[in-house]
Amino acid sequence: MQARGFQPDFSPETKQQLADIKVHPPQLASSDKVRDLRNLLWSSIDNDTSKDLDQIEVADRLPNGDVKVMIAIADVDAFVAKDSPIDQHAARETTTVYTGVSIFPMLPEALSTAASSLLENADRPAVVTEFMVNREGSLGASNVYRAIVRNQAQLTYGAVGAWLGGTSPAPPKVAASPALQGQLKLQDEAAQALRKLRYKRGALNLDTSEVVALLLGEQIVDVVNVEKNRATDLIEDFMIAANGVVARLLDKVSSLRRIVKTPAHWDGIVRLAAAQDRSERLPATPDSKALNDFLVRRKAADPDHFADLSLAVIKLIGPGEYVLERPGDPAQGHFGLAVQDYTHSTAPNRRFADIVTQRQIKALLDGERSTYSDDQLAIIAANCTKKGDAARKVQREMSKRLAALAISHRIGETFDAIVTGVTPKGTFVRVLQPHIEGLLTEGAQGLNVGDKVRSKLVRTDVQRGFIDFVKA
Repeated sequence: MQARGFQPDFSPETKQQLADIKVHPPQLASSDKVRDLRNLLWSSIDNDTSKDLDQIEVADRLPNGDVKVMIAIADVDAFVAKDSPIDQHAARETTTVYTGVSIFPMLPEALSTAASSLLENADRPAVVTEFMVNREGSLGASNVYRAIVRNQAQLTYGAVGAWLGGTSPAPPKVAASPALQGQLKLQDEAAQALRKLRYKRGALNLDTSEVVALLLGEQIVDVVNVEKNRATDLIEDFMIAANGVVARLLDKVSSLRRIVKTPAHWDGIVRLAAAQDRSERLPATPDSKALNDFLVRRKAADPDHFADLSLAVIKLIGPGEYVLERPGDPAQGHFGLAVQDYTHSTAPNRRFADIVTQRQIKALLDGERSTYSDDQLAIIAANCTKKGDAARKVQREMSKRLAALAISHRIGETFDAIVTGVTPKGTFVRVLQPHIEGLLTEGAQGLNVGDKVRSKLVRTDVQRGFIDFVKA
């Protein structure tokens, strides 16, 4: 973490501020500016181990058939004053970093996993983003306002996703509540409509599943693939819609935007498509719809290689970044999501950019001036981009080390693998289950990317994250 520019330890000043917050927590009182919505059937869906809950959701069927979706986001600003010691720490670090074995929180855990987290059966201040979704997935009227909320059911991606997908019975909390069952199915219906329209407009269908460490106590015993499912899609679709609503709300003030630029290396994506299938001809100019149509075809034709194709496309598109957007500036948009108006507002317990956006929302709702100057926003955007890139590098380095450690007890075993790279540094293969990549140190002659090969594990180096195979 320190080698990548992070200073994750909290100062004595932050600890004193945290103690003051515990003595003087935010007052929870409804008013003409703060609605009391604790009676609604809010629920959260997150990872099995997550405690830093940023959002809860509820939906309602309207008489015309549309679905009103309400997403409550934890009001972190209510706890952390601008330019206070905790805020200064968050502004420097900008993000919570998950390394697989340790979490380095952007905010003290007594806040992010407790006081400001939307935990089950706890009353919390929130900023609610509300929008209407019709059967075609188009957004109608929207609104943003402050509220007091109460999470009625803390749920997990795995259990809810399997139930929505029809592969497992409902998890206990859902099975015990017909109202909650109906609520989740309604949310799923709206989310699928949103997703279908996004894909029609060119949002990219990529395999972004991740490999995580499986711990038994404090011992890493394996790494497993975390696959996307209906529940992860539901939350993703709602967050994309909510972030778009907030971005459009802030059109008249300078604000932070999360963008993915139109690919500078589109010619590389065109060549990649042709290499996959000679009949594939992407247009000469960037076209997210054409690219997504190609990805859908390749996923159906060759699912084994789709994860590697997705990674190659992501690298060629390039990383996302935060930018300052002033009123009247042309929207740079998000190429991967096929949207023009996009910001980050839905994870203030984990991302500093979201706290900044939350403060701007509240200032706008209160009729006050923006809490940040253009120069301040530009500096924040640059630092959030820099630290986001650094966090991904930390996580990638740790992922390699965890994979090497988890598989070290299997030296001598043989695996089904796919060649993922032929470079001057060597030939690389990826084990099909789990998705662990390593160097093929012997028997690589004549192999090309995409070839399937039986590979024997011969060596691991945990400190360097190396995994070596030979052709079996």
